[in-house]
Amino acid sequence: MPSSHPGGDLPVPPGPGVPGGLVLPAAELVERFSRSSGPGGQSVNTTDSRVELEWDVASSAALDEPQRARLLRRLRTRLVAGRLVVDASEHRSQHRNRVAARERLAAVVREGLAPPPPPRRPTRPSRGSKERRLEAKRQRGETKALRRRVTD
Repeated sequence: MPSSHPGGDLPVPPGPGVPGGLVLPAAELVERFSRSSGPGGQSVNTTDSRVELEWDVASSAALDEPQRARLLRRLRTRLVAGRLVVDASEHRSQHRNRVAARERLAAVVREGLAPPPPPRRPTRPSRGSKERRLEAKRQRGETKALRRRVTD
């Protein structure tokens, strides 16, 4: 698979829900740059090192219908009008922030396409575990009783 260098297609590595991986075309990705907040050096007020990476989930050609439906459902709290926006500003270099934003977007998409975990099957505590718990409570009670004032 191609690397996730800034400006090119964005590969999403294989995983649960995406067994063959996925490639988001560069034409569907929108990058915006702005000034990062926080401390910096001499170039803090002049360089646009913060990166916002935007991808339209609702109209992407890279997804089939079941994948699109799953992503729209799982990421509904993060989407704005069907678009997923990820930003990165932790590095001082714009290039490193671009790479970080692309990696973050790929991770969010991969996690969103993963199938939900199987439901929990309720179990009951075993007889031995109940007995051990009650014995531990008894021991703790005795320890505390020994700390009390002695009366005749």
